[in-house]
Amino acid sequence: MSSKRANRCCQVVGVLLAGCAVALHAATVLVEAEGFDSTGGWVTDQQSMDQMGSPYLMAHGLGVPVADAVTRVAVPEAGRYRVWVRTRDWVATWQVPGAPGKFKVLIDDRPLEPLFGTQGAAWHWQDGGTVELRAGQVSIALRDLTGFNGRCDAILLATDPEFRPPDGGPELAALRRRLLALPESPDDAGSYDLVVVGGGMAGCCAAVSAARLGCKVALIQDRPVLGGNNSSEVRVGLSGQIHQEPYPRLGDLVDEIGPIGYWNLHDAKRQPDLPRSQEVLAVIKQHPEKRTHNAGPASNYEDERKLRVVTAETNLVLVLNTRVIAVEKEGKRITAVIGRDIVTGRDKRFRGALFADCTGDGCVGFLAGADFREGRESKGETGEPLAPEKADRLMMGVSVQWYSEMASEPVPFPECPWALAFTSETAQPLTRGDWDWEAGMAMSSVTEIEQIRDHALRATFGNWAFIKNRSEKRAAFANRRLVWVAYIGGKRESRRLLGDVILRQQDLEDRKAYPDACVTTTWGIDLHYPHPENSRHFPGKEFRAISKTRNIKPYAIPYRCLYSRSLDNLFMAGRNISVTHVALGSVRVMRTGGMMGEVVGMSAALCTRHSTTPRGVFETHLPALQAQMQCGVGQRGEK
Repeated sequence: MSSKRANRCCQVVGVLLAGCAVALHAATVLVEAEGFDSTGGWVTDQQSMDQMGSPYLMAHGLGVPVADAVTRVAVPEAGRYRVWVRTRDWVATWQVPGAPGKFKVLIDDRPLEPLFGTQGAAWHWQDGGTVELRAGQVSIALRDLTGFNGRCDAILLATDPEFRPPDGGPELAALRRRLLALPESPDDAGSYDLVVVGGGMAGCCAAVSAARLGCKVALIQDRPVLGGNNSSEVRVGLSGQIHQEPYPRLGDLVDEIGPIGYWNLHDAKRQPDLPRSQEVLAVIKQHPEKRTHNAGPASNYEDERKLRVVTAETNLVLVLNTRVIAVEKEGKRITAVIGRDIVTGRDKRFRGALFADCTGDGCVGFLAGADFREGRESKGETGEPLAPEKADRLMMGVSVQWYSEMASEPVPFPECPWALAFTSETAQPLTRGDWDWEAGMAMSSVTEIEQIRDHALRATFGNWAFIKNRSEKRAAFANRRLVWVAYIGGKRESRRLLGDVILRQQDLEDRKAYPDACVTTTWGIDLHYPHPENSRHFPGKEFRAISKTRNIKPYAIPYRCLYSRSLDNLFMAGRNISVTHVALGSVRVMRTGGMMGEVVGMSAALCTRHSTTPRGVFETHLPALQAQMQCGVGQRGEK
């Protein structure tokens, strides 16, 4: 039996199950791939579980087959079982030759006949044929054959030869719950003063800030690490300046949590009396690789620093590998969020007085019915000089970064006929893919993230295969090894939740003074567009971006951008705050978002102390919030 997930079976007698008739006394066993005892070299991907129904395992080996994922399951009775494997051919969408995601399924070390991951663009159950099984413990393994992102969601064994599981939708969700014997009601995960959803820089800072000021806090993150875009999974460096007027102590907590790197070096030279300046200067002198801002070694992003700071707070409960899938409300107040463990599938209810949406995608607000906006507003609506004449759905895209290293001898790389096709004119002879390897600007980074990420993988692998095998520069790249490609997309823009103030371009450039000015943004209005040359060569299939930036003077964002106008107890921090598309270009960087989290935590403490709402803090307790912002919540801060 799996140590991570009980691979349960269900015997169904003469009932209609999930819309499919199941024979009398049929035995049916469902095994979720993400719950295997050992995932080997396969990685767990939860990014599209809201659309396709579940996390899944993916063989992300950069062209080298990964180690087997293995588990043991309990088979209830001996007999002949039909095997079904939920998978897909991930390049079939583009109607290209080959199926790069091929893998085998082994039962008790015997491979089934079919090749999996070779059929169909959509997630579906591929028939694996039949196998004779004994009662008791049986081993199952996933064997990757290519290293090119084969994926497996689940395996189902059924003694009824006519039973075919539903491919998706509510029917499959009901079947999963029944066969895995999951409870109908979520487990109680406790009650909190503040529930923070999203463990990026903004969420970490919001949770720690509130906890240090006396709140009981839950921090829910749907990945195994903290940091979001600044984690080792995505590897985007922290940008924006901290310790700015009118509240120079804002940023102390960002400085504690954030890794040493390029912008810390910049601040250390500019302000040598900052808390970590001497540490920063000494470390970067000894480790110059930490200057690499984006797409650097995993150690540059210091996941362990974030974890250490968060777990040190006695008032804070950290819940990793848990994705919020539902919200409970009473009137205009959220009363609880439901989080699903991406390994076990069990749901938990987190009750709270206050909630903070730090997901980037505005997931909590969206589920709760909050007012939100996507895409670009028109110039007529906002009056912004940089806005388009007509509103549209164009958004800044998703970066899938990568880098390579030199080896001591030549390193081969396979041809990739299923990838984007390159020529001497279109190939990018680079050793590292930075932020500008950006895709999906005309798509939804929420509902189409799997396709966006997969398109970026096709671009990266196709480009690398051409450079290594057919380009005029292949000799210079002969010893180059592709060592890291992100499989978690680095998002810039999706939903923006609307607050009592919607920040605009004019506010930033005219430096409009708001009475509730708080976090100071210093990044220019940095908007991304498809690269014109990339559009010429790959029309409609862009994977490179350009940045158009208008510099600004430091500007203090109003606090009223940090809470929902339509829900009484919802804060926001990060790239989903209340701004226009144009203004997002300045406020979206992570050190600025981290300071937003600090302020949200401070306001949550005031809400808790005075039994008020986020709006009530502005209306009644703004001087107290301003006093706390003057003190900060970092290690040097006074409470």
